[in-house]
Amino acid sequence: MSNSWWEIQILCDPDLEDLIFWRLEKFGCRGMSSEVKSHSLLVRAHLPQMQAQLLDLAALSLWLRQDALTVGLPVPVTQWHLIDEEDWASSWKQHWEPQEIGDRFLIYPAWLPIPDQSERLLLRLDPGAAFGTGNHQTTQLCLEALEMRLGYGNSEAVVADIGCGSGILSIGAVLLGAKAVYGVDIDPLAVRAARSNRDLNKISAKRLVVEKGSVERLSKLTSGKPVDGILCNILAEVIIDLIPAMSAITSPTSWGIISGVLLDQAKPIADTLEQHNWIVATLWKRQDWCCFNIRRS
Repeated sequence: MSNSWWEIQILCDPDLEDLIFWRLEKFGCRGMSSEVKSHSLLVRAHLPQMQAQLLDLAALSLWLRQDALTVGLPVPVTQWHLIDEEDWASSWKQHWEPQEIGDRFLIYPAWLPIPDQSERLLLRLDPGAAFGTGNHQTTQLCLEALEMRLGYGNSEAVVADIGCGSGILSIGAVLLGAKAVYGVDIDPLAVRAARSNRDLNKISAKRLVVEKGSVERLSKLTSGKPVDGILCNILAEVIIDLIPAMSAITSPTSWGIISGVLLDQAKPIADTLEQHNWIVATLWKRQDWCCFNIRRS
């Protein structure tokens, strides 16, 4: 039983997609995907059985219902069942297609044949049990912001990715020309997935270092030297707690890209950043989510 996974299926109004993805991520789900079903959307997510009991899933269903009512949209229909460990990953992969993001990236599932040619930067990905496929608005915003920061392969930047998940942002930074990237995550499954995706994209372990830990671990990895850029795409309440430590590993010329923030959470994030001598250069919005492009003041 310990090797079983809950497969959660949610039939909902398409406008609820971002809010549902956020709620599922906060609940601890992995391997999330969505597909159009007539005029509705079917969202799938997976969770190790040991991490949730039936009462927990019932609570999730109630939260999803409340979220929909809050924004004035129809209540979604939620159901769940158990699947074997060997089935959970392939279950959602069937619905994940290549995706163009920004002007430069093509996010490409690892299990599909490599295209003969593409004018875009091919970022191959198998997120495994980690968050980060490129489908979510926050990941897209971060990758688009990275294009603006790192340009067209001329950067010598040293970048830190806090909460690297599948490694999608770290790999994106390398593909755009970052000199070195240090990715950390407190989830060992995410560390394993990020390292696997690093190898999949033929990036050396010296150029993209992935370790278990948080900001404190970054200080050791960089030997105390400040980083040029910070990437952080996690939950707003976690970001607020990390801002002081993030500030300590930067220089007066450092920049940052922060997302995972709902629009109604933007003000406390901005206030905390300003308190630690960051300037919000731009705030990009996509539906209910936003991405902070920041620099040191």
